[in-house]
Amino acid sequence: MNPLDDTLPAAAFPVMETLVVVAALASLAVTWALAGRLRRGLPVVPPRETPAVVWGGADVAAIVGTVMVVQILGATLLPEDAPLTWRLLASVVGMMVSAGLGAWHLAVRGAGWRELGLTIGSWREDLRLALLGLALVLWPLLALATVLDRVEPYRHPIIESLARHRDPPAVVLVVLSAVVVAPVVEEFLFRRVLQGWLLRRFPGSEGLTAVALQALAFGIAHAGQGLAPVPLTILGIVLGWLTLRTGTLLPGILLHALFNAVSIALVLSGMVTP
Repeated sequence: MNPLDDTLPAAAFPVMETLVVVAALASLAVTWALAGRLRRGLPVVPPRETPAVVWGGADVAAIVGTVMVVQILGATLLPEDAPLTWRLLASVVGMMVSAGLGAWHLAVRGAGWRELGLTIGSWREDLRLALLGLALVLWPLLALATVLDRVEPYRHPIIESLARHRDPPAVVLVVLSAVVVAPVVEEFLFRRVLQGWLLRRFPGSEGLTAVALQALAFGIAHAGQGLAPVPLTILGIVLGWLTLRTGTLLPGILLHALFNAVSIALVLSGMVTP
């Protein structure tokens, strides 16, 4: 996210300062608890079985190509002066179509719900992991993003347009895109399709090579948004490792959605400006 603007109302600063302190304390508390588990020889996250993938590099390339074609078509079909709501709707539909075609392609190759990472084991445990993950990464990543924003300002045309035109349909579509659609689609594409294949391609290093490479791709996919790829790559590592340990996308989807929800809430509240 981006730093506070000098024009923010004075009343916003105590609220922001309180949120920063709470987020920092939560991050320290989770870090301390995780360090305690490691000292006792316990795993940070109890491992579950990760299903093997049935797809290869050609399948990943086909899905990436599909995503690019859908994005290009969406950008081409919409006029340059299209209303914000149209662009937001096109983005939401494009992400859903891309993920749907990708899932269909892998299903044809023999992947079931489990192989696609779309199973629910213990949703309470997955929610707990997501909340702990949010507490761990929220403050460090937002703090890093704020510092980087001073080097190169964050840029995102949709968020910038939303800051100028906060009509209800646009706000609903932004929330739908950032908090629902993007977490599901991006976790599926990066943490299952790409990371799953990378685990097969690089079986050593306990999966860390696959996690790092997909996180780098995740960051690069957000190029053009200032220095946002840096904290997003770190977030991608956390999400990839969580998926690796649990064998399901659900904890990562929940953590991703919660992180985006906080970020969007800060923008819409005016505490953070695009």
